[in-house]
Amino acid sequence: MNKKVKDFLIKWGLDSDSISIDNMVDSFLSEMEKGLNEENSSSLPMIPTYIGEGSPIKPGQKVIVIDAGGTNLRTCLVTFDNNLKPIISDFKKVSMPGIDREVSSKEFFSVFANQVEHIIDKSDRIGFCFSYAAKISEDNDGIPLVFSKEIKAKEVIGKKVGQSLLAELKSRGYNVENKKIAVVNDTVTTLLAGRAQGDVHFDGYIGFILGTGTNTAYLEKTSNINKLKNSNLDKMVINVESGSYGFSNGEIDKLFLSITKDPSTYHFEKKISGAYLGPMSSLVLKKAVEDGILSKDFATKFKDLGDVNTTEMSNYLEMPFNLDYKLVKCVENNKEDAINLWFILDSIIKRASKMTAANLASAVLKTEYGKNPLRPICINADGTTFYKTEYLEKYTKYYLMQFLQEKHNRYVDFVRIDNSPVIGAAIAALGLE
Repeated sequence: MNKKVKDFLIKWGLDSDSISIDNMVDSFLSEMEKGLNEENSSSLPMIPTYIGEGSPIKPGQKVIVIDAGGTNLRTCLVTFDNNLKPIISDFKKVSMPGIDREVSSKEFFSVFANQVEHIIDKSDRIGFCFSYAAKISEDNDGIPLVFSKEIKAKEVIGKKVGQSLLAELKSRGYNVENKKIAVVNDTVTTLLAGRAQGDVHFDGYIGFILGTGTNTAYLEKTSNINKLKNSNLDKMVINVESGSYGFSNGEIDKLFLSITKDPSTYHFEKKISGAYLGPMSSLVLKKAVEDGILSKDFATKFKDLGDVNTTEMSNYLEMPFNLDYKLVKCVENNKEDAINLWFILDSIIKRASKMTAANLASAVLKTEYGKNPLRPICINADGTTFYKTEYLEKYTKYYLMQFLQEKHNRYVDFVRIDNSPVIGAAIAALGLE
């Protein structure tokens, strides 16, 4: 990296050295403590889920599962066979309502009801994976607090999503009197899916999502949740809502936040997740042109091609000579532009990875687990951004090893379980009394 590029990255707070994991973890842990002690006292909501360590699964049990993800809405039926392996059937998928335009509450739940009608009579248990910040009530329903990932459905905020869905189905003539529904966050379902693997060698469990958005869940002693009034559980899964962590370390971050929906919310998510890394990179590249780091020829081609998304920035890092990729076309026949572009994009990913590592390290250090290298904490990580964005997974694990293992003698092991949100949602529904 030449000095000109390095100075540019330092100027805008984009170099990985601008992030101190030690300082960030201290801040993150402080926010976690405040969030556990009192409502609305922290940028991290630390939402109690009323879900403990899980109930045994019985063969033959069927569960209706709704998975409201970052951009897609999936429905299916989950059945556990004699080996307790999940069998997924009756699968349907559509886009989430509210992506392209503002939708009413009626429109929102009508889309959900449309997708579940074909299986509503096949089980009285419904696992509802809801991948947005929601307060969980003692009856296991969920009340949305805010929509991230650019979903536009303001009328749904404050409404019980399980109750609202059942009301919509009842209005269509379905008998829902015996239906039991568990609303759980996707990160919570990811944790539950990790526990369901039954590996006795793991000491603890963390659920982690890095896709369109990001979030983390871990198991907390109920006695440490001071804002919780009543619970019979010894331990409870906490939905951290880590994407909402309030953290800004540079002018370009503030500038980027100002052009997103709801600039005052989900600062951390807007620095590391798939919905934002690409648009953030587009802003950075425009600044690089203004500062003379990238040429006027690049600027002309980039303007003609339009802004980039996270996949396109990742494609350049992966295959910088493939002319099928739009960013490669922008630097064709200009070696200096090509190299400078690589270093800029790589630095954005490296910085995001360091922040991701700080997030995960905080969840680990908040627990008493993972001190024995023979019994590490299981991190069930889900999300295409984590696995498919070039270098992000590798850099994250590198920073985690440096910080957790070498400095704090804590040990983790990553697993990747297919269909984690679906499996975990089914397990949550089966655990209802």
